[in-house]
Amino acid sequence: MTQSRHVPVMLQRCLDMLAPALERPGAVVVDCTLGLGGHSEALLSRFPEARLVALDRDKEALRLSGERLAPFGDRATLVHAVYDELPDVLDRLDLPRVQGVLFDLGVSSMQLDEADRGFAYAQDAPLDMRMDQTTGISAAEVLNTYPAGELVRILRAYGEEKQAKRIVSAVVRERDKEPFSNSARLVELIRDSLPQAAKRTGGNPAKRTFQALRIEVNGELTVLERAIPAAVTSLAVGGRIAVLSYHSLEDRLVKQVFAAGAANTAPPGLPVVPERYQPRLKLLTRGAELPTEEEVAENRRAAPARLRGAQRIREDAE
Repeated sequence: MTQSRHVPVMLQRCLDMLAPALERPGAVVVDCTLGLGGHSEALLSRFPEARLVALDRDKEALRLSGERLAPFGDRATLVHAVYDELPDVLDRLDLPRVQGVLFDLGVSSMQLDEADRGFAYAQDAPLDMRMDQTTGISAAEVLNTYPAGELVRILRAYGEEKQAKRIVSAVVRERDKEPFSNSARLVELIRDSLPQAAKRTGGNPAKRTFQALRIEVNGELTVLERAIPAAVTSLAVGGRIAVLSYHSLEDRLVKQVFAAGAANTAPPGLPVVPERYQPRLKLLTRGAELPTEEEVAENRRAAPARLRGAQRIREDAE
Protein backbone atom coordinates (compact mmCIF):
# COMPACT_ATOMS: atom_id res chain seq x y z
CA MET A 1 0.00 0.00 0.00
CA THR A 2 1.67 3.24 -1.08
CA GLN A 3 1.34 6.57 0.65
CA SER A 4 0.38 8.36 -2.57
CA ARG A 5 -2.94 6.56 -2.73
CA HIS A 6 -4.03 8.46 0.42
CA VAL A 7 -3.59 11.96 -0.99
CA PRO A 8 -6.91 13.17 -2.46
CA VAL A 9 -6.33 15.66 -5.27
CA MET A 10 -7.13 19.38 -4.62
CA LEU A 11 -8.86 18.35 -1.42
CA GLN A 12 -8.94 21.71 0.36
CA ARG A 13 -10.16 23.54 -2.73
CA CYS A 14 -13.01 21.02 -3.23
CA LEU A 15 -14.08 21.35 0.42
CA ASP A 16 -14.01 25.15 0.26
CA MET A 17 -16.02 25.17 -2.96
CA LEU A 18 -18.75 22.93 -1.52
CA ALA A 19 -18.74 24.50 1.98
CA PRO A 20 -21.46 27.16 1.57
CA ALA A 21 -23.97 24.45 0.63
CA LEU A 22 -22.88 21.87 3.23
CA GLU A 23 -22.57 23.91 6.42
CA ARG A 24 -26.31 23.84 7.13
CA PRO A 25 -27.81 21.02 9.23
CA GLY A 26 -29.32 18.13 7.27
CA ALA A 27 -27.25 18.76 4.13
CA VAL A 28 -26.67 15.72 1.92
CA VAL A 29 -23.50 15.42 -0.15
CA VAL A 30 -22.86 12.77 -2.81
CA ASP A 31 -19.33 11.53 -3.52
CA CYS A 32 -19.88 9.98 -6.94
CA THR A 33 -16.37 8.48 -7.06
CA LEU A 34 -15.68 7.06 -3.60
CA GLY A 35 -12.41 5.24 -4.37
CA LEU A 36 -10.50 4.78 -1.14
CA GLY A 37 -12.65 7.34 0.66
CA GLY A 38 -10.19 10.22 1.04
CA HIS A 39 -12.58 12.92 -0.17
CA SER A 40 -15.52 11.29 1.66
CA GLU A 41 -13.66 11.13 4.97
CA ALA A 42 -12.71 14.81 4.64
CA LEU A 43 -16.32 15.81 3.80
CA LEU A 44 -17.70 13.97 6.84
CA SER A 45 -15.02 15.46 9.12
CA ARG A 46 -15.34 19.04 7.87
CA PHE A 47 -19.16 19.10 7.80
CA PRO A 48 -20.31 17.33 10.99
CA GLU A 49 -24.02 18.01 10.28
CA ALA A 50 -23.90 16.55 6.76
CA ARG A 51 -24.91 13.13 5.54
CA LEU A 52 -22.86 11.41 2.83
CA VAL A 53 -23.97 9.13 0.01
CA ALA A 54 -20.99 7.60 -1.82
CA LEU A 55 -20.96 5.55 -5.03
CA ASP A 56 -18.36 3.27 -6.54
CA ARG A 57 -18.51 0.52 -9.15
CA ASP A 58 -15.47 -1.23 -7.64
CA LYS A 59 -16.43 -3.64 -4.85
CA GLU A 60 -12.91 -3.74 -3.42
CA ALA A 61 -12.91 0.06 -3.12
CA LEU A 62 -16.25 -0.10 -1.32
CA ARG A 63 -14.91 -2.67 1.12
CA LEU A 64 -11.75 -0.70 1.95
CA SER A 65 -13.45 2.69 2.20
CA GLY A 66 -16.24 1.10 4.28
CA GLU A 67 -13.60 0.26 6.91
CA ARG A 68 -12.18 3.78 6.71
CA LEU A 69 -15.60 5.47 7.08
CA ALA A 70 -16.95 3.09 9.75
CA PRO A 71 -16.33 5.63 12.58
CA PHE A 72 -18.93 7.93 11.00
CA GLY A 73 -21.67 5.32 11.47
CA ASP A 74 -24.96 5.91 9.68
CA ARG A 75 -23.89 9.37 8.41
CA ALA A 76 -22.26 7.51 5.50
CA THR A 77 -24.24 5.40 3.02
CA LEU A 78 -22.05 3.46 0.55
CA VAL A 79 -23.62 2.15 -2.66
CA HIS A 80 -22.29 -0.21 -5.36
CA ALA A 81 -23.23 1.76 -8.47
CA VAL A 82 -21.81 3.56 -11.50
CA TYR A 83 -22.20 7.32 -11.16
CA ASP A 84 -24.72 7.70 -13.99
CA GLU A 85 -27.04 5.64 -11.76
CA LEU A 86 -27.20 8.59 -9.35
CA PRO A 87 -30.92 9.38 -9.95
CA ASP A 88 -31.91 5.74 -9.17
CA VAL A 89 -29.71 5.68 -6.05
CA LEU A 90 -31.21 8.92 -4.70
CA ASP A 91 -34.70 7.68 -5.55
CA ARG A 92 -34.13 4.45 -3.58
CA LEU A 93 -32.84 6.47 -0.61
CA ASP A 94 -35.83 8.83 -0.86
CA LEU A 95 -33.57 11.88 -1.39
CA PRO A 96 -35.19 13.99 -4.12
CA ARG A 97 -32.58 16.77 -3.82
CA VAL A 98 -29.04 17.05 -2.45
CA GLN A 99 -26.90 20.02 -1.42
CA GLY A 100 -23.53 18.90 -2.78
CA VAL A 101 -22.03 16.60 -5.43
CA LEU A 102 -18.35 15.75 -5.94
CA PHE A 103 -16.77 13.85 -8.84
CA ASP A 104 -13.08 12.89 -8.87
CA LEU A 105 -12.74 11.28 -12.29
CA GLY A 106 -9.17 10.02 -11.88
CA VAL A 107 -8.45 6.32 -11.85
CA SER A 108 -8.43 5.24 -8.23
CA SER A 109 -4.92 5.11 -6.78
CA MET A 110 -5.76 1.62 -5.58
CA GLN A 111 -6.41 0.46 -9.14
CA LEU A 112 -3.12 1.94 -10.32
CA ASP A 113 -1.15 0.59 -7.37
CA GLU A 114 -2.45 -2.98 -7.50
CA ALA A 115 -0.57 -4.58 -10.34
CA ASP A 116 -3.06 -7.36 -11.11
CA ARG A 117 -5.73 -4.89 -12.23
CA GLY A 118 -3.79 -4.03 -15.42
CA PHE A 119 -4.33 -0.24 -15.34
CA ALA A 120 -0.68 0.75 -15.04
CA TYR A 121 1.72 0.58 -17.98
CA ALA A 122 4.77 0.74 -15.69
CA GLN A 123 4.41 -2.87 -14.49
CA ASP A 124 3.47 -6.14 -16.15
CA ALA A 125 -0.06 -7.32 -15.37
CA PRO A 126 -3.07 -8.99 -17.01
CA LEU A 127 -4.76 -6.54 -19.39
CA ASP A 128 -8.04 -6.17 -17.50
CA MET A 129 -8.76 -2.49 -16.66
CA ARG A 130 -12.37 -3.07 -15.57
CA MET A 131 -13.28 -0.87 -12.62
CA ASP A 132 -16.01 -3.36 -11.76
CA GLN A 133 -14.43 -6.76 -12.26
CA THR A 134 -17.79 -8.53 -12.01
CA THR A 135 -19.04 -7.26 -15.37
CA GLY A 136 -18.09 -6.20 -18.89
CA ILE A 137 -15.20 -7.02 -21.21
CA SER A 138 -11.51 -6.64 -20.42
CA ALA A 139 -8.90 -4.58 -22.24
CA ALA A 140 -7.40 -7.81 -23.61
CA GLU A 141 -10.74 -8.69 -25.23
CA VAL A 142 -10.93 -5.22 -26.79
CA LEU A 143 -7.41 -5.58 -28.24
CA ASN A 144 -7.95 -9.14 -29.45
CA THR A 145 -11.44 -8.84 -30.96
CA TYR A 146 -12.20 -5.29 -32.13
CA PRO A 147 -11.79 -4.60 -35.86
CA ALA A 148 -8.75 -2.51 -36.75
CA GLY A 149 -10.82 0.53 -37.76
CA GLU A 150 -12.63 0.53 -34.42
CA LEU A 151 -9.33 0.31 -32.49
CA VAL A 152 -7.94 3.25 -34.47
CA ARG A 153 -11.08 5.28 -33.65
CA ILE A 154 -10.76 4.49 -29.93
CA LEU A 155 -7.05 5.39 -29.74
CA ARG A 156 -7.65 8.66 -31.58
CA ALA A 157 -10.86 9.68 -29.79
CA TYR A 158 -10.06 8.57 -26.24
CA GLY A 159 -6.26 8.66 -26.19
CA GLU A 160 -5.71 11.53 -28.63
CA GLU A 161 -3.00 9.26 -30.05
CA LYS A 162 -1.59 10.64 -33.31
CA GLN A 163 0.16 7.35 -34.09
CA ALA A 164 -3.03 5.25 -33.75
CA LYS A 165 -2.75 3.65 -37.20
CA ARG A 166 0.85 2.50 -36.65
CA ILE A 167 0.04 1.05 -33.23
CA VAL A 168 -3.13 -0.72 -34.38
CA SER A 169 -1.49 -2.30 -37.44
CA ALA A 170 1.18 -3.72 -35.11
CA VAL A 171 -1.49 -4.94 -32.67
CA VAL A 172 -3.44 -6.69 -35.44
CA ARG A 173 -0.29 -8.31 -36.81
CA GLU A 174 0.78 -9.55 -33.37
CA ARG A 175 -2.63 -10.70 -32.13
CA ASP A 176 -2.90 -13.01 -35.14
CA LYS A 177 0.24 -14.78 -33.89
CA GLU A 178 -0.84 -14.83 -30.24
CA PRO A 179 -3.69 -13.01 -28.44
CA PHE A 180 -2.71 -10.25 -26.00
CA SER A 181 -3.02 -11.03 -22.32
CA ASN A 182 -0.45 -8.90 -20.45
CA SER A 183 0.48 -5.24 -20.36
CA ALA A 184 4.27 -5.57 -20.83
CA ARG A 185 3.89 -7.03 -24.33
CA LEU A 186 1.58 -4.18 -25.34
CA VAL A 187 3.94 -1.53 -23.91
CA GLU A 188 6.86 -3.05 -25.82
CA LEU A 189 4.85 -3.20 -29.06
CA ILE A 190 3.85 0.48 -28.71
CA ARG A 191 7.49 1.48 -28.12
CA ASP A 192 8.58 -0.48 -31.20
CA SER A 193 5.80 1.01 -33.36
CA LEU A 194 6.48 4.67 -32.76
CA PRO A 195 8.90 6.88 -34.68
CA GLN A 196 11.79 8.23 -32.60
CA ALA A 197 10.35 11.77 -32.42
CA ALA A 198 7.08 10.51 -30.92
CA LYS A 199 8.95 8.67 -28.17
CA ARG A 200 10.67 11.83 -26.99
CA THR A 201 7.53 13.73 -25.99
CA GLY A 202 4.85 13.37 -23.33
CA GLY A 203 6.17 10.75 -20.92
CA ASN A 204 5.61 7.02 -21.37
CA PRO A 205 4.61 6.37 -25.00
CA ALA A 206 2.03 3.79 -23.85
CA LYS A 207 0.14 6.32 -21.71
CA ARG A 208 -2.34 7.43 -24.40
CA THR A 209 -3.17 3.90 -25.55
CA PHE A 210 -3.75 2.72 -21.98
CA GLN A 211 -6.00 5.72 -21.33
CA ALA A 212 -8.00 4.97 -24.48
CA LEU A 213 -8.46 1.29 -23.57
CA ARG A 214 -9.51 2.15 -20.01
CA ILE A 215 -12.12 4.64 -21.23
CA GLU A 216 -13.50 2.11 -23.73
CA VAL A 217 -13.58 -0.81 -21.27
CA ASN A 218 -15.43 1.21 -18.64
CA GLY A 219 -17.59 3.30 -20.98
CA GLU A 220 -16.31 6.32 -19.08
CA LEU A 221 -17.25 9.15 -21.42
CA THR A 222 -20.67 7.67 -22.21
CA VAL A 223 -21.34 7.30 -18.49
CA LEU A 224 -20.08 10.85 -17.82
CA GLU A 225 -22.32 12.30 -20.53
CA ARG A 226 -25.31 11.02 -18.56
CA ALA A 227 -23.89 11.54 -15.07
CA ILE A 228 -23.02 15.25 -15.06
CA PRO A 229 -26.46 16.50 -16.24
CA ALA A 230 -28.13 14.04 -13.82
CA ALA A 231 -26.02 15.39 -10.94
CA VAL A 232 -26.94 18.99 -11.82
CA THR A 233 -30.62 18.03 -11.88
CA SER A 234 -30.32 16.40 -8.43
CA LEU A 235 -29.03 19.64 -6.82
CA ALA A 236 -31.36 21.69 -4.64
CA VAL A 237 -31.37 25.44 -5.28
CA GLY A 238 -28.21 26.71 -3.57
CA GLY A 239 -26.57 23.30 -3.99
CA ARG A 240 -23.04 23.03 -5.43
CA ILE A 241 -21.18 20.59 -7.67
CA ALA A 242 -17.40 20.18 -7.99
CA VAL A 243 -15.81 18.04 -10.73
CA LEU A 244 -12.14 17.03 -10.96
CA SER A 245 -11.19 15.72 -14.40
CA TYR A 246 -7.84 14.50 -15.68
CA HIS A 247 -7.89 14.75 -19.45
CA SER A 248 -9.24 17.19 -22.00
CA LEU A 249 -12.12 14.93 -23.13
CA GLU A 250 -13.63 14.81 -19.64
CA ASP A 251 -12.96 18.47 -18.94
CA ARG A 252 -14.59 19.55 -22.22
CA LEU A 253 -17.70 17.55 -21.41
CA VAL A 254 -18.02 19.08 -17.92
CA LYS A 255 -17.39 22.56 -19.34
CA GLN A 256 -20.18 22.13 -21.92
CA VAL A 257 -22.77 20.97 -19.35
CA PHE A 258 -21.91 23.80 -16.94
CA ALA A 259 -21.84 26.43 -19.72
CA ALA A 260 -25.26 25.31 -20.99
CA GLY A 261 -26.69 25.53 -17.46
CA ALA A 262 -25.22 28.99 -16.94
CA ALA A 263 -26.49 30.35 -20.27
CA ASN A 264 -29.44 32.63 -20.90
CA THR A 265 -31.57 30.72 -23.43
CA ALA A 266 -34.01 33.50 -24.33
CA PRO A 267 -34.65 34.35 -27.98
CA PRO A 268 -32.82 37.58 -28.88
CA GLY A 269 -34.65 40.89 -28.55
CA LEU A 270 -36.90 40.20 -25.54
CA PRO A 271 -37.19 43.36 -23.41
CA VAL A 272 -37.57 41.25 -20.24
CA VAL A 273 -36.21 37.70 -20.00
CA PRO A 274 -38.85 35.31 -18.55
CA GLU A 275 -37.59 33.12 -15.73
CA ARG A 276 -37.75 29.93 -17.77
CA TYR A 277 -34.99 31.28 -20.03
CA GLN A 278 -32.71 32.46 -17.22
CA PRO A 279 -29.60 30.49 -16.20
CA ARG A 280 -30.08 27.72 -13.65
CA LEU A 281 -26.38 27.50 -12.79
CA LYS A 282 -23.77 30.01 -11.65
CA LEU A 283 -20.17 29.07 -12.47
CA LEU A 284 -17.87 28.94 -9.43
CA THR A 285 -14.63 28.72 -11.41
CA ARG A 286 -13.26 30.94 -14.18
CA GLY A 287 -12.24 28.30 -16.66
CA ALA A 288 -10.75 25.26 -14.96
CA GLU A 289 -8.67 25.63 -11.79
CA LEU A 290 -5.31 23.82 -11.66
CA PRO A 291 -3.46 22.25 -8.72
CA THR A 292 -0.69 24.31 -7.12
CA GLU A 293 2.98 23.57 -7.80
CA GLU A 294 3.33 22.46 -4.16
CA GLU A 295 0.52 19.96 -4.55
CA VAL A 296 1.95 18.49 -7.73
CA ALA A 297 5.34 18.18 -6.00
CA GLU A 298 3.66 16.28 -3.15
CA ASN A 299 1.36 14.13 -5.32
CA ARG A 300 2.40 13.65 -8.95
CA ARG A 301 -1.05 12.22 -9.80
CA ALA A 302 -2.50 15.70 -9.25
CA ALA A 303 -0.56 17.16 -12.20
CA PRO A 304 -3.21 16.80 -14.94
CA ALA A 305 -6.19 17.65 -12.67
CA ARG A 306 -8.71 20.33 -13.71
CA LEU A 307 -11.39 21.50 -11.27
CA ARG A 308 -14.70 23.10 -12.27
CA GLY A 309 -17.58 24.04 -10.01
CA ALA A 310 -21.13 25.36 -10.33
CA GLN A 311 -24.00 26.36 -8.05
CA ARG A 312 -27.69 25.70 -8.69
CA ILE A 313 -29.46 29.09 -8.64
CA ARG A 314 -32.99 28.16 -9.69
CA GLU A 315 -35.27 25.23 -10.41
CA ASP A 316 -35.82 23.93 -13.94
CA ALA A 317 -38.66 25.62 -15.79
CA GLU A 318 -41.81 23.54 -15.85
